[in-house]
Amino acid sequence: MIDRDSFRAILGRFASGITVITTHDAQGTPHGMTVSAFSSLSLDPPLVLVCVGNDATMAPVMAQATSFAVNVLADTQEALSRRFAGKFDDRFAGVGYTDGELGDPVLDDVLASMQCRIVARHPAGDHVIVVGHVERGTARDAKPLLYYRGGYAQLER
Repeated sequence: MIDRDSFRAILGRFASGITVITTHDAQGTPHGMTVSAFSSLSLDPPLVLVCVGNDATMAPVMAQATSFAVNVLADTQEALSRRFAGKFDDRFAGVGYTDGELGDPVLDDVLASMQCRIVARHPAGDHVIVVGHVERGTARDAKPLLYYRGGYAQLER
């Protein structure tokens, strides 16, 4: 059996982009969290998935949500990633965003965004896999913010 530390070290060799997943709770309060466990799932229909830890503060919000936005961060947005990964009472204080057509916060100046309707949830170990049908999206030309070996990295070109 592989131990937890070895598994984490192996997974750390997989460079991934960084996203901030956003939604609103039933009272209309915006919520968000930094997520590197994001993936495309299908082109037809357009599906993506995000993995939310069962112990994440966002877990109960996502359990009740019907939609969410995926905000793909640009290389200049490390501070934004850290903000949504940290323990803040109001992660949105001072953060620019607009509510997308599905009602979820789309952060300003991100590399790309997707507005998704939740179509499935699957418990998996200590996480829940949330599948979203992408209904809207935008993209701009910039470099991505990356996560590699437990830290932030940037694409060299």
